[in-house]
Amino acid sequence: MPGTLVIGASQAGVQIAATLRELGDEEPITLIGEEPHRPYQRPPLSKKWLKSELVPGDVILRTREWYDGQRIDLVSGDRVVTIRRDADGTGLAMTQGGRQLAFDRLALATGSSVRRLTIPGTDFHGVHYLRDADDAYALEAALHDPANRRVVVIGGGFIGLEIASVARSVDKEVTVLEASPRLVGRVVSEQTSAFYLAAHRRRGTRVVLDARLQRIVGGAADAAGRRSRVVGVELADGVLIPADLVVIGIGVLPRTELAIQLGLEVAGGIVVDAHARASDGRTVAAGDCTVMPNPYTLGVPGLTRIESVNNALEQGKVAASTLLGRPATYASVPWFWSDQADLKLQIAGLSAGYDHVVVRGRPEDERFCVLYYRGGRLISADCVNQPAEFLAVRGALAKGHTIPPDRAADMSTPLKLSVTEPVAA
Repeated sequence: MPGTLVIGASQAGVQIAATLRELGDEEPITLIGEEPHRPYQRPPLSKKWLKSELVPGDVILRTREWYDGQRIDLVSGDRVVTIRRDADGTGLAMTQGGRQLAFDRLALATGSSVRRLTIPGTDFHGVHYLRDADDAYALEAALHDPANRRVVVIGGGFIGLEIASVARSVDKEVTVLEASPRLVGRVVSEQTSAFYLAAHRRRGTRVVLDARLQRIVGGAADAAGRRSRVVGVELADGVLIPADLVVIGIGVLPRTELAIQLGLEVAGGIVVDAHARASDGRTVAAGDCTVMPNPYTLGVPGLTRIESVNNALEQGKVAASTLLGRPATYASVPWFWSDQADLKLQIAGLSAGYDHVVVRGRPEDERFCVLYYRGGRLISADCVNQPAEFLAVRGALAKGHTIPPDRAADMSTPLKLSVTEPVAA
């Protein structure tokens, strides 16, 4: 029997396979990923990995013995390039390496790829992106090379700021170039953005907002004709920012090519319902490649794409249940984190559509929370170096509870003691 094919050896893909076995599925399972490595965790790549605080085994999700014991056929280093599904639901996937993978059930966990910068000079030696383990190996070596004194990070989102923090920790001169008027502007409030701008500048990072890039500048090619090495980034006004190393971190794009081949609905990601089902009613999808109607948007219309480990795990569990004909409903509070130097940001919930914020604590003390409200109801919070308050908010949201704004502002009472009864839907 062909069994289940899971395309994408990601956190979501591994979770789908693991949950199938946990739920008693005895059919064959094939998990295929295009990287040559066993499936691993991505978040540490921009944090402890770049600091040389980890070895490869620290980020591996499961051992080879686990896959063997679970009878999961892990195929690494090959990519599905064409796929078809027949009217009876069965199908066939063809890989770049010539494999033919037949399946009865199909799960897509294809993840995302880095958004590429479209200015001249991105192919110079010394220009890096960070998405996978090979990128992390190369960037780690470059950051610890004494010859690379000046680092320019293009992009002031979480990845860019994490890389900038690591670069400062190894005593590099760091400049962050952000095209928007504030840092992490798509995700956090003006108050949280302003805090991170001030915090990074205090730690010695130069930050340029509203940065308009003209090109990345390289020196002359060497005598052997090898590509030029980067020497700086030129802005639209002609200013040249010197650089020995440039790191581009301007976001990611969901990988939807196979979904499009299958005729599935795609709208900024593979569209799935609350049961992780794609538009054909048969295929499931999970992780960064998907968009869905998340219950924690609390009435804000539209689909949501969530790039987080928690989402990959929870949606992966739901997808596996749906494949077995026991559709569960996605109901996990979204949460995220970012480590930047000694600052740990933890976010609970989704702040889209907020109309009021409460700043709890003093940002200048580098221990505070920003709580987001809509119509007087708590919908999200950014917590900096406040893990207990993050857990209080996450727990309240999971139960449909709230924390009244006046209580949230009262620093004399812990947030967990300010949670009220469930609010009306």
